[in-house]
Amino acid sequence: MTDTKKKRMSMLDSLAAAGTPPAPGSMMSSNRALRSARDAVDAHHVWELDPDEIEDERYSDRLDPKDVHDLRVSIEQNGQTVPILVRRHPTEANRYLLVYGRRRLEAIRASDKVKKVRALIANLDDTAALRAQVSENTGRRDLSYIERSLFAQELLDNAFGSQAQIAEVLNVTRSAVSMSISVAKAIGTALAHAIGPAHGIGRPRWESLAKDLSNAAMGMDELCQVAIDARGKAAAGEQADEEPQVDPSVAAFEAVVRHVKRNTGSSPGRKPRQKATPLLIDGAPVGVIKRSARALRLDLTNVDDAFAQWLDARAQNVLEDLHDRWKRET
Repeated sequence: MTDTKKKRMSMLDSLAAAGTPPAPGSMMSSNRALRSARDAVDAHHVWELDPDEIEDERYSDRLDPKDVHDLRVSIEQNGQTVPILVRRHPTEANRYLLVYGRRRLEAIRASDKVKKVRALIANLDDTAALRAQVSENTGRRDLSYIERSLFAQELLDNAFGSQAQIAEVLNVTRSAVSMSISVAKAIGTALAHAIGPAHGIGRPRWESLAKDLSNAAMGMDELCQVAIDARGKAAAGEQADEEPQVDPSVAAFEAVVRHVKRNTGSSPGRKPRQKATPLLIDGAPVGVIKRSARALRLDLTNVDDAFAQWLDARAQNVLEDLHDRWKRET
């Protein structure tokens, strides 16, 4: 933006903010007219802005790392061909909020050669800005299933709106949003970031992993490390031009699935095996105790009926006695 244009826009901002009446003979008769004139100028120009004047307060919708080296080199060599989109800060003059174009903005901020970022300035409220962000990202490359799920969960957690409103923004059904949020909560933010976007891994496989995690007796730190190791190995293979090349985040997803399957003793289409321990009274088998990742079940099938009735009447007291004993011993 040239100094002359910048001063002109700053004057419009100051007049609109202060409520200063227009000069006699001016065509603009109110603050609304001033804002309309400013918005009209914004809509028909690509401005050159100082990157430091732009703030990024958006909801995060991508899991890709901020690797902008190649983009920075391209912009330095060929220029910034596609402008970013910003909107004016609601309270601070000459400040802007990013709508989309984070990687282009970060690339220019990291450059010693390019000092200004080319930008369109739009008159958008919070909801319209969010729609524009989602639309632009979807136009360039579809968000993966887990990215959409985490995005929906973040919107809900930050009181953006109801599930129905979130569904409208994401252009999906309310039931799809509900399922996505449940998957996001089951996977967890830490594990999702460790795995990455995993483009090509659709809803059924993420739902299956979420279900298996509920049966897995392992910590998230362990699974995150499995994902990080797999991504590192796959990335190293890409750099060495090994065949076949695999998306590191997909490799991480597959590694986590295999690890969970091994530790739950499950395979596709088969329920996790339960550990059964025989129970004896006076050396004679009377039943079994079965343990899975989610439950502990006591089956007594060969005991005296009188003893069964006695135990049934006192089960609560017996359980509390055993729990007290466990606390003393541990």
